[in-house]
This record gives sequence, C-alpha cells and structure tokens, in this order.
Amino acid sequence: MNQPESTTCVIAGGGPAGVMLGLLLARAGVDVTILEKHADFLRDFRGDTVHPSTIRLLDELGLGEGFRALPQSKLGNFKLPAGGKEVTLVDFDRLKPPYDYVAMVPQWDLLNFLVDAAQQEPQFTLRMNTEVTDLLYDDGGKVAGVAYRIRDAASGEETGTGELRATLTVACDGRSSVLRQKAGLVPREFPVPFDTWWFRLSRRADEQGQLASIMPRFSGTDVLLSLTRKDFYQIGYIAEKGKDPQMRAEGVESFRARVARIRPDLADRVDEIRSMDDLHLLDVKLNRIKPWHKPGLLLIGDAAHAMSPAGGVGINLAIQDAVAAARRIARPLLQDTLVEADLASVQKRRWFPTVVIQNMQLLIQKAVFGPAVKGQLVGPPGPVVFAARHVPGFGKLPALMIAFGPRPEHAPDFARRKPAVNRKPV
Repeated sequence: MNQPESTTCVIAGGGPAGVMLGLLLARAGVDVTILEKHADFLRDFRGDTVHPSTIRLLDELGLGEGFRALPQSKLGNFKLPAGGKEVTLVDFDRLKPPYDYVAMVPQWDLLNFLVDAAQQEPQFTLRMNTEVTDLLYDDGGKVAGVAYRIRDAASGEETGTGELRATLTVACDGRSSVLRQKAGLVPREFPVPFDTWWFRLSRRADEQGQLASIMPRFSGTDVLLSLTRKDFYQIGYIAEKGKDPQMRAEGVESFRARVARIRPDLADRVDEIRSMDDLHLLDVKLNRIKPWHKPGLLLIGDAAHAMSPAGGVGINLAIQDAVAAARRIARPLLQDTLVEADLASVQKRRWFPTVVIQNMQLLIQKAVFGPAVKGQLVGPPGPVVFAARHVPGFGKLPALMIAFGPRPEHAPDFARRKPAVNRKPV
C-alpha cells in the first residue's frame, strides 16, 4: 500500500452529483478529488434526462451554451390514453422558455462536459479506475478519508491500493453505495411493484421531430414507455418486479412479439433486438436514509435516496443536492471550521424535496404503474382526467414539480461565471 495522501474533500463516485459537487467546490477554491471506479463514463441507460432546474443551473454557471451544443433531443408533455383519446397530465407548454422542456443527453456526454469545465480549476482532481473500498477514521472515530484500489484500464486487474485522507468524505457512489454500507447506514425501503427493461430501436428519417411528447402504452400486464432520442427511441418495458427470469426464459422472439403487439408502428424494426442481452434491467428501488451524515462523512444523491424512474427526476435531484451541499460546506472547508452541523444543514435543506418527490412517485405507482403491471388498469383515475380536461392550468403544477422540484437550487455566487458566448437575455 502506498503512503497516505491527503486532500480537503474526497468524493466517491463520478456521477452527476459527484462531478457537479467537485466542480462547484473547486470553483470555490477547495481542493477536491473525485475517485471513479470506471475507466470512462460510457455506460448506456444511466439516466439521461436533464431537467430545466439543471439547464438553468448550467446557465448560471456560464455553461449553458456549451451544454446546448451537446447531442440531445427534447421531451415535452406527458400524456396518458383515456377513452380512446389523449389527456395531458404534465404540460410543459405552460412553462416559460427556455426552461420548458426536458433535454435527453447521453450521460457520458454530460459528465465529460462537466469534467472539462471542472478541470479548468487547479483545485480539481479526477482519478479514474480508482474504486473506493472503505472508510478511514481518526483516533476520535471521525471519518478521515477513504481506502481505495486501482485497476488497470485494459485488463481490469488490480494494480495497487492506497489511502486518501480528507477533511470531508462525500459518498456519491450510487444506490448500492459502498461507503453507506461501511458507515452502517441502512436505507428505509419502500415497496416498488415493477422493474424496467431498457432497450433501443431506430428512428426513421420521417419520424424526426423537434419536441416529442411522452405517452406510455398499456396492453394487459405490459407497459411500454418510449423516449425520443436524437436518432433512436429509448424504450422502457415496464412489468411486474421479479419477472426478469421468466422473460429471459421465454426468449427474444416472445419479447419482440410483446413489443410489436403494444406498438404496431414499431413492428417493422423489432428484429433490432438481437437477443435478450440487448435488454438492460433496472431493478427499481425507492428508498432513503436518515441521517445523511456522520462526523466527517456526507451522503448525497442516490447514496442518500434512490428514486423511482417515474418523472426521470433522479439525476436532477442529485445535482440539486450537490448545489445545496456546496453552498453550505465550501466556506467551512476553506476555513477549516467544518462541523457536523454543517453537514446536517445539507440534509435539512434537501429532506423536504426528497420526501415530496418520493411521495409523488409512490402515488404514481399506486394509481398507474402498480395496477398496470397486474393488468388492473382500466384508465387514468377519473378525477385526474376530469381535472386535466376541464381545470385551466391543471398541467402546469406537475410540470413545475418535474421541471424544478419543490425546492430548486441556484448556483452559489462563488461558482458563477460569465458564459463563453453571450446569450440573448430571457
């Protein structure tokens, strides 16, 4: 093992929360090191929805023009079939431009973009192929950094181990967080009746559009959700939790037939699903821990609260956590005055929106997806359909909740920069 190294803040995990927090702290002048276990960010179906709250944040950071230049498509209103017609439940058209849509951006492009911005700051360090394995403690029992191992990028073989001491350790290592487990923090799990299998099918040239609505399709116990990407459809097949072994035993021909039955317009390309290996299972979880912190340790994002894919809000909620954390811990880290109360203030700020969003997801499960995967859904709840059709502005509130959440964060002053290319004020 190498001799221990040190930094001010070590972040475990180079996902959206970890990279955003690293960028913000580095702009504040805090020495920050991110340890990411993979060699790159190239993993499919990681969650590619970038909501208006994040787009606005990037504008405040002076990164909006660069973000908009990334390959992306735009998603708009969310609809449900009702009585042979469509009813709009989430109406993004009622939001003020330019924050009136959800951008679908490959997560690896977003992460590489943020890393490029962060690497302009001398205080920022990113170490790839470096997997956090344990917590370090000082003599008083306070978390004092992490142990890690390094793997060869080509072979995946372990090439070394080390320790990185830090004033603060932040766990951004996802819903299966190693550091959460090592800290003895156990999340409260909420029942989830469904899983999601993601795959892709091509888009024809005559199907290209500027802004696409989202409308799930229901057939018996099968649900299909299609997200329009730049040159393909990202499709989620939603079915009862635990069904994966049965589906894989039935084989790819059976699955292709399911897709063609639910979406006859896509029947001409289901052969693009070459095998069941083209389906990426998301074991849907909904949980949260309390507390999010211990002396010297803070957890944010999925490590603190795993979200259902309903609404696609997980990435954006995690980024909001990072903004709230940076605002509250940057100065104490710079002044070497950080105490656990500073960490508790992050949870206090973000607990309310986490609980509100998770409760909304539980309601959606109970009203739509739970009955749907059991074949019991006869249509959207009657009162909801009535309100959507007859109450003026009904779709704006859920659009605001998905777009910004109940407590949106703004970039702290120390992290704001003028854009590289001036945009016309909005």
